[in-house]
Amino acid sequence: MNQKRYSRQLLFAPIRETGQKMLAESTVLVVGAGALGTVISNHLVRAGVGTIRIVDRDYVELSNLQRQMLFDEDDVKEALPKAIAAKRKLQKINSEISIEAIIDNVTSENIDTHMEGVDVVMDGTDNFTTRFLLNDSCFKKNIPFSYGGVVSARGMTALFVPGETPCLRCITKEGAENGQTCDTVGVIGPAVDMIASIEVIEVLKYLTGNKSALRNTLKTIDFWFNTQFEIKLTKVNPECLTCQKKEFPALQKKVQDLETVLCGRNTVQIHQRAQWDLEKLEDRLAKIMTIKRTPFLLKAQISDDATFVIFPDGRVLVQGTADITKARTLYDRYIGS
Repeated sequence: MNQKRYSRQLLFAPIRETGQKMLAESTVLVVGAGALGTVISNHLVRAGVGTIRIVDRDYVELSNLQRQMLFDEDDVKEALPKAIAAKRKLQKINSEISIEAIIDNVTSENIDTHMEGVDVVMDGTDNFTTRFLLNDSCFKKNIPFSYGGVVSARGMTALFVPGETPCLRCITKEGAENGQTCDTVGVIGPAVDMIASIEVIEVLKYLTGNKSALRNTLKTIDFWFNTQFEIKLTKVNPECLTCQKKEFPALQKKVQDLETVLCGRNTVQIHQRAQWDLEKLEDRLAKIMTIKRTPFLLKAQISDDATFVIFPDGRVLVQGTADITKARTLYDRYIGS
C-alpha cells in the first residue's frame, strides 16, 4: 500500500491503516458508467478500492459531457464505449488497483457472472428494470446493494443490506415509478455528484467495517428547492417477493420474454408493462419528439432513423434497429421502466 497516496485518508480515524487494507482487499461492481457511475468509480479508485468492475452497454455522446465526469470530447469523437473510456481515465488516476471494463447489457442471464466475487454492488444505472434485477440478485447472494437515482435536481439513495434492512422491492413497487428520465425532464450535474458521493460514503463505511455508522435510510433530496426527507429502513414488507418470500421475480424474467427482434423489420419489440396510458405518455414525449397519436397507438420519432411505436397493451416497438442493446438503451432513456 502506497501510504503517501492515501495519507489524508489514513489520518481519518474511522479508516486508518486497517480500513485502508480492507478497501484494498475489496471488490466493487459498478453497473452503469454514466452520470452516477463515473462519479462513483472516480471516488472508489481514488479511495483505493482494490478491484472495481464496471459494466455498461452504452457509448459516449456529446450530451454526456455535461454531467459524466470521466469523459471528454475525444471520447465522443471516437464513440468509445463508456466502460472503456472510464477505465482509461481511471487507470491514469490510480495504476495500483485493478479496473475491469465490461461492455454488456446486464440481464438475468448474465448477472451471476458480473457479480462473481464482489463485496458490494453499486447502482449507476438509469432504469428500474436493472435496479430490481440488481436488488434481487444481491439479496439472493447476500451482497449489499447501493441504490442511487437522479432526475432533474432530485435524487435518492439507500444502502440495502441483506438480513439487516428491507430491500428495494419492499419500498418501491415495480412498475410504480413515474417514468421520468434525464432525457425527458433533464438533470443538473451537481445533483448527480451529490447523490453518487453519498452512495460511496455509505459503501466506504461498509467496506471498512464501520457498519454502526451506516445511515440506514432511504434519503431523498431536491437540491434546487432545498427539500429533503428520509425513510428509515426498519420495516420489511412481509409480502415482499425478494427479501421475504425469496422468489426473486427479476431473476425469473428472461431477456427473450421482454425483448424480441422482429424478423426482417429492423425493429425490436419491448414488452415489460401490462399497459400504457397513451395520453399521459404523449404529454411527456411531445416536449422532445415529433408525436402522432391514433386511437390505437402512439408514434414518437426519436431521430431520422429511430421511432417508437407504443401500444396501449404495454408493447413498444423500437423501429430503426435490430440491436436489442441499442433498443433497450433508447427505451430506458426516453420512456423509462
